[in-house]
Amino acid sequence: MGSSIYSVIDSFADAQKAHTLRRFFKTGKGEYGEGDMFLGIVVPTQRKIANQFSTLSLNEIEKLLTSKIHEHRLIALLILIEQFNKGNETIRNTICSFYLSHTKYINNWDLVDLSAHHIVGAYLEKKNRDILYGLARSESLWERRIAILSTFYFIKRGDFKDTLQTAKILLHDSHDLIQKAVGWMLREVGKRGGEKEEVEFLDAYAHEMPRTMLRYAIERFPQEKRAKYLKA
Repeated sequence: MGSSIYSVIDSFADAQKAHTLRRFFKTGKGEYGEGDMFLGIVVPTQRKIANQFSTLSLNEIEKLLTSKIHEHRLIALLILIEQFNKGNETIRNTICSFYLSHTKYINNWDLVDLSAHHIVGAYLEKKNRDILYGLARSESLWERRIAILSTFYFIKRGDFKDTLQTAKILLHDSHDLIQKAVGWMLREVGKRGGEKEEVEFLDAYAHEMPRTMLRYAIERFPQEKRAKYLKA
C-alpha cells in the first residue's frame, strides 16, 4: 500500500489549524474534550486518506481508533463506515459490535455525528433497537449522543418512532451536547415529513424541555409558532 497511513496523515499536519481545533473542540481542563490532541487536518483530507486505506485490517483500525490523536480516530471511523457499507451481514455485525465496544474512543461530537447513523443506525434498520435505549441511559455522554444520532438513519427513511422514544429518555439531560443533539433530531423529524409527530411531541413536552433543546427543535418554525413554544 506504499507509505504507511501514519506517515500520510502526518504529511498533512498543520500546527496553526491544530491550535484552532483544540479551542473549537473544548480540549481545556474540565471541558468535554479535555486532553484531545489534534494534528490540524481538515475533514475532506481525512476522507481522502480513509479512502486510500479503506482495506485496513480491523487490528490496524483499532490502533488508530484508540490513538490520542483526534484525526487518527476520525479516519478509523471513516474506514469502518466504508467497510460497513461494502460488507455482507457478517462483516456488518462485526463492525457494529466493534464500534459499540469502543465507544470510549468515539469521544467528541464530530466523531459521533459522522459515524453513529452510518453504522449503528444502518445496522439496526431491520433489527430490535432496544440497544439504543440502553445507550440513551448510559452515564457516558458520548454513548447518549450515539443513541440519538443513530436514529438519524431512521429519520431519513421516514421512521420517527425511535427518535421520539430516545428523545423522551434524554428529555431532562443536563449536558448541552445532548440537548442540542435531541433538538436537532426533533427538527429533522419535522423537516423530513414528520411535522405532525414533532408538533405532538412538543405539545406534550415543550414545557419541561431544556431551553437549548427546545430552541434547536423549533428553529425552522415561523416566528409566531416559535414564540408559542418558548412561552410554554
